[in-house]
Amino acid sequence: MRIAGYKKYLCAHMGRIIAFDYGTKRIGIAVTDPLQIIATALETVHPKDIVDYLKKYMLNESIESFVVGEPRQMDGSASQSLPHVKGFVTTLKKNFPGIPIHMIDERFTSKMASAAIAGSGMKKSDRQSKGLIDTVSAVIILQSYMQQREFR
Repeated sequence: MRIAGYKKYLCAHMGRIIAFDYGTKRIGIAVTDPLQIIATALETVHPKDIVDYLKKYMLNESIESFVVGEPRQMDGSASQSLPHVKGFVTTLKKNFPGIPIHMIDERFTSKMASAAIAGSGMKKSDRQSKGLIDTVSAVIILQSYMQQREFR
């Protein structure tokens, strides 16, 4: 009985974490469960629609924090798309000022997502969906954040 009560308390007091794989054409979104144990692909949204999408989502779900993939070159320097990502982060801060934002290195996430999709047994036509790659990349970004957080 105590464990059930504790789980209920945790669910009521822990928000989900949402991660983004930002692109100028699509944003892949992943989310944790309320206990922040499992990362799941959520959606792919056009950048112009992201704020409205998040506001609707947050009507039913509590969000603890955002995680944004930070694009870097192989040598760790900023990539060409970093200014776009920083603009996205500014949009998040402006529209959701109470939600902390964490940046995480997203190098290799698209390659890892493509490899995971290729090994999934899906039909080739389904595997080539760019939106699928973006959401799986967001899941990988979220899983990386969750693992780093565990070891802090």
